[in-house]
Amino acid sequence: MKTITLNHRPLDLTSPVVMGILNVTPDSFYDGGKYLSETKVIGRIRQIVEEGAGIIDVGAYSSRPGAAFVDEKEELGRLAWAVELVRKYYPSVPVSIDTFRAGVAKEIVGCLGEVMVNDISGGTLDDGMFDFVASSGVPYIMMHIQGTPQTMQKNPVYDNVVADVRRFFTNRIARLNAAGFGTTVLNTVSLMKGAFILRVHDVKEAVEAVKLVGRLK
Repeated sequence: MKTITLNHRPLDLTSPVVMGILNVTPDSFYDGGKYLSETKVIGRIRQIVEEGAGIIDVGAYSSRPGAAFVDEKEELGRLAWAVELVRKYYPSVPVSIDTFRAGVAKEIVGCLGEVMVNDISGGTLDDGMFDFVASSGVPYIMMHIQGTPQTMQKNPVYDNVVADVRRFFTNRIARLNAAGFGTTVLNTVSLMKGAFILRVHDVKEAVEAVKLVGRLK
């Protein structure tokens, strides 16, 4: 059985799990501005759960190319508000927060309990992230970006994109291991290649895909 522990509860990843996205930011590329009131956020949380997601991923800082800068205080406020609503209405549903800031992650965990940390930068935008993950033991999802959301599409350069990104993850995982981090990075591998988490906007469709792939296997 493949499991990770979150908030003192085991999360079974023997079968793939869908992670539904809740964006509480006005400028996300997919659904920016749709979930800025409490009623709308609660409705989105309910939709994610009822459509079959096993994890809710909350984002408060858009990572679309050219996204507006959000300061740490604003990001923390948005995240805390949304995570509190998840905890209030669906306390048993695991929560992930989409942040590259160690300070934000630390505050959320300290105030609201353990969450997964989904870091678009793979620890490159905040030198304190790996130390936080190692000391807290929270599950950590590592992603890759060149630059920041503001600069990521300004002449990104790869010699060989597959090899370069693979090298990035190899090096970053080595640093995590050196810091004492042991959680599997679950992000870029397809279901057919063995992924156990799908992070998506379209929860219903992803759940159906998991069922179909499961039948094929």
